[in-house]
Amino acid sequence: MKEDHRHPLRDAHTDRSSAKAVPDTPQTRAPEYRLAFADDDFLCRDELRPVRLQLELLKPQMIQDERGIESTIVMFGGARIPEPAKKDSARTKTLADLSRFYDEARDFARLMTEKSNGRENVIVTGGGPGVMEAGNRGAIDAGGASIGLNIVLPFEQAPNEYVTPELCFNFHYFAIRKMHFLMRARAICVFPGGFGTMDELFEALTLIQTGRMERVPFLLFGREFWEKIINWDALSDAGTISAEDLELFRFVETAEEAIDAIDNWGDTNLRDSVPGR
Repeated sequence: MKEDHRHPLRDAHTDRSSAKAVPDTPQTRAPEYRLAFADDDFLCRDELRPVRLQLELLKPQMIQDERGIESTIVMFGGARIPEPAKKDSARTKTLADLSRFYDEARDFARLMTEKSNGRENVIVTGGGPGVMEAGNRGAIDAGGASIGLNIVLPFEQAPNEYVTPELCFNFHYFAIRKMHFLMRARAICVFPGGFGTMDELFEALTLIQTGRMERVPFLLFGREFWEKIINWDALSDAGTISAEDLELFRFVETAEEAIDAIDNWGDTNLRDSVPGR
């Protein structure tokens, strides 16, 4: 993040360094003497949760602004989906069969990045393995940058190696992370996945359905998977959603189909125009 010294006042970095060189006394050793903004224990107190929420909102926002990123293409999908070369090690036959979507995700990210100018339609993923890795990897294939929005989990994990390091962020709060996924979204692409993918899918659909977010191209890769997992028509028949809500998204199978759907999203009856529908 760039430094800002436009004011004449002594800056926080300088004082933080100076505070480390104070005489060692009982007073200076006391936790209460620490600078508030340099005191990790203080910042992690329950009462400071509003400040931490604000910091997690501000840091990725400011860095992306400084990088000139205006819009993103969001890629959600399962962390457990292997690349085809490793599908023999998949936990289930279904995961092995779904490995084709790793390649589709990689191809889609590559094609979108080739169309991007580095500021618009930048690929953003959750920064983890599986489909997320494929998305960041595809951006690398095209010689472009991509964003990874990682989150701290109870088990050991790390960002995938293809995320642009300067655009790799780590979160404590799921809610703020999901805000950053959607704040610049020009399109949302959802690949097969588990609980996390479902959470992201339905939150984004709910925001669009309720008018809290502008309608953007919303693509579900793999009709067979999604229609097996979710009975969309049953929701409509039951009246718990409107029939028109089924027009908020479109099924696609390949990267090329997805690109075409995004380019022609303004056309009517998109869902009915999908081959085989």
